[in-house]
Amino acid sequence: MLDYSHNAILVVASLGVALMAGFTGLYLTHGANRLDSQRRKFVVALAAVILGGGIWSMHFVAMLGLQLPILFYYDALVTLISALVAILMVGLALLLLHFRRRTMQTIVGAGVIVGMGIVVMHYVGMAGMQLCRPVYSIWDVAISTVASVVLSVLAIWVAYDNRTQRNILLGTVCFGVAVFTMHFVATGLTDFVVSDDPSGAGPELNNQVLAMGVTVSVFLICSAFLLTGITFIGPSQEAEPAGDSEPAHEPELSVLRAGVPFEREGQTFFAEPSRIAAIRAEGHYTILYMDSEKLFCPWSITEAETRLLSDGFLRAHRSYLVNPKHVSCFERHKDNGTCYFDGVEVLTKVPVSRSRLADIRSALGL
Repeated sequence: MLDYSHNAILVVASLGVALMAGFTGLYLTHGANRLDSQRRKFVVALAAVILGGGIWSMHFVAMLGLQLPILFYYDALVTLISALVAILMVGLALLLLHFRRRTMQTIVGAGVIVGMGIVVMHYVGMAGMQLCRPVYSIWDVAISTVASVVLSVLAIWVAYDNRTQRNILLGTVCFGVAVFTMHFVATGLTDFVVSDDPSGAGPELNNQVLAMGVTVSVFLICSAFLLTGITFIGPSQEAEPAGDSEPAHEPELSVLRAGVPFEREGQTFFAEPSRIAAIRAEGHYTILYMDSEKLFCPWSITEAETRLLSDGFLRAHRSYLVNPKHVSCFERHKDNGTCYFDGVEVLTKVPVSRSRLADIRSALGL
């Protein structure tokens, strides 16, 4: 068995690469569900390349910092395959998140796929080592897989349960930690032995050539990180509604035959839309504000917006729909506003986001 150590600077750099790739990929898909199908596919593909490329880059930045007492190199074909595996598996996870209804099962499934993608990328990349062979047991792989999958599920759940900037930042940290932890847990459980019989399927790739390729990859990730970071710290944008995973499409104006459903004491009742002053998102469901009551509604905020469009309801904020007929007062601020409801005891005011300001003012005749 060979003794080995790590270059501390490259260890820290590998974590930085994982964090930058995680932020860029997760924020790039922010609002993707509002795009048409073709544009959404492009955004998902680009995010998959960044996230998958970030996993690959983090791995090989860390491997460049691996210090062994012998010279070794990599098989170029196997190294390329490891990058493609990471991109394809992350892409599959993003397709589930942005082209299927976003339920907890979908989020967990996507997290498992990302976690497995990190594991497969790692061990395929390690298999490309020449003149030095990694040695590990099935239990070592199992421990690394559990760590990767659990942390990846956490990252996807945090980032996609509620698509706000805060959640994306927390999801970025979880993603970076997932990739970083999996790599060094797996490496810590791995021994290295001398192998005098090269068995590469492709051309040789020494550390100098690999370093140039990784440098280019990290440069592109840093550039994408800076571009998305400028957008992130710019004027606030409206987040995706919580639980909204429906593909973007033209609203279907379905006819309400019974009214808006709400739950009370184990029974479902129906409210006349004209009596409802506002609707607030509550996770995957909504709360109706009507007279002196707050009522639980099984609709999502997106479904409520679609069904009640013909009744005059408008989205005032990412979490609120308002019925302009119940607005008693409107206050304009610098770049947003507030609607007041004097006749509704349980609701005094609703914020109006900048992007919705013009629609609300128009509906109020201002």
